Amino acid sequence: MKKLKTICVFCGSGTGSNPVYGEAAGFLGDLLSRRSLNLVYGGSNIGLMGIVSAAVRDGGGKVTGVIPERIAENVPGQDGITMEVVPGMHERKAMMYKLSDAFISLPGGIGTLEETFEAWTWNQLGYHAKPLALLNINGYFDSLLDFLDNMSSEGFLKGSQRDALIVDTDPENLMAKISAWKPPEGVKW
Repeated sequence: MKKLKTICVFCGSGTGSNPVYGEAAGFLGDLLSRRSLNLVYGGSNIGLMGIVSAAVRDGGGKVTGVIPERIAENVPGQDGITMEVVPGMHERKAMMYKLSDAFISLPGGIGTLEETFEAWTWNQLGYHAKPLALLNINGYFDSLLDFLDNMSSEGFLKGSQRDALIVDTDPENLMAKISAWKPPEGVKW
C-alpha cells in the first residue's frame, strides 16, 4: 500500500447522546495531525464533523471539506479549512474518495452509513484499493457488525470482503491496522 497522506473521515453532523463520541472524534483528529496526515471530510462545522476537523486544523494539519451546494448555503466558512463546493451528493462522495488514501467511519446517521458502504462497494468492485475502517466507539457498530457477519454466513458477502473491513475500538490500533492493510485478492464479487 502506498504511504498514507490523506484520511477521509465519515461521521455525523450530530454529536450523539454520549459525550464519548465527541471525545473520540477529537482524539482521532489530534492523532491525525500528530501523524502529519491531511483530513478530508463532509465540510460541516457542527457535530462530530466539526470536532474532528477542528482538532486536525488546530493541530496544524491540512483540512479539506467537501460539501454540496445545497448544504454549503447554510454552513459558514471556517478559518483554516479549504472548502470544495460541489453540485450534489454524488460529486461529494466521488471527490472525497479521489482525494483520500484511506477511510475511517465514526458514528453517524444514514449519510455516514451510505458513504461508508459506497466506499466499501467501490473497493469490492475494484474502483479503488484503499482501506476502510470503523472506529467502533462505545460499541456503536456492534449490531452492524453482527449483521455483516450474518450476511457473510448466509453467502451474500464473501469472507475476504468482510475481512477487508478494519474494525477497532482504539484510534491508535485502528491506524496501525490501516497502515498494514492489504486489499483482498481474487474475485471481487
